[in-house]
Amino acid sequence: MTMEDAYDSANVSSNDKETSLEKNFVNHAEIAWQEMRKNWVGDSSKRTSELPMEPVISFNATYEEMLLNNHTPFHKPIPLAEMVDFLVDYWHGDCLFD
Repeated sequence: MTMEDAYDSANVSSNDKETSLEKNFVNHAEIAWQEMRKNWVGDSSKRTSELPMEPVISFNATYEEMLLNNHTPFHKPIPLAEMVDFLVDYWHGDCLFD
């Protein structure tokens, strides 16, 4: 066996080891992250298609009514997207948002 043959066989076994490690690699951090994400957002396979909810915020609500009162004028929680839309519309109206 020549030195060249020995070098080639060493490279082959090294490549085989890398290939076997790649096949057996398990990303435990990703698995844990996916599980935490599923707990946070819920399992999408169990969701039913929901009809859009009626808005909680009245179309004629003012900023002062919404945010400057100490009491809660809403009969149920306001979805984040709805509140963001309300605030962006208000900020646009007062030229506070570009």
